[in-house]
Amino acid sequence: MFQFCARVPVVDLQEISDRLEIEAAIVRYTRGIDTGEWDLLDTVFTPDAEIDYTESGGIADTYPAVKAWLAEVLPAFFPKRMHSLAQVDVRLAGDEATATAYFHNPMPMDDGAGGTKVVEFGGLYHHTFLRTPDGWRSRRLHEEIVWKRGM
Repeated sequence: MFQFCARVPVVDLQEISDRLEIEAAIVRYTRGIDTGEWDLLDTVFTPDAEIDYTESGGIADTYPAVKAWLAEVLPAFFPKRMHSLAQVDVRLAGDEATATAYFHNPMPMDDGAGGTKVVEFGGLYHHTFLRTPDGWRSRRLHEEIVWKRGM
């Protein structure tokens, strides 16, 4: 008779809570971007966070500069945005964590001929999180573009 014995890692309630809070922060990030609720991003990032969007043609700077840039540029070029997230990998190390999330982000834009076209980006969001008195906050985001279509 075949017996299967899998070792299941033991996860405590604090780890479950930390993982859920980090995943919720990543969802708030994409919702803030998609809805244009830029102040929602204040609940995602530390004030001195570093954000790098250079792989998608954006900027790399500290959070306040990137927040202002997003509010100006995204609505002008991409009036509608819609993220999908998948495979969120959270790795905890005390009061720090890394999280990588797959994303797909299709966005309609002006095609230059009076119509619209859809531009799509797919890739990975790499966050470095820090536990703060206000909860988990990202102190670094690097957007890695794996593929794009329609550019």
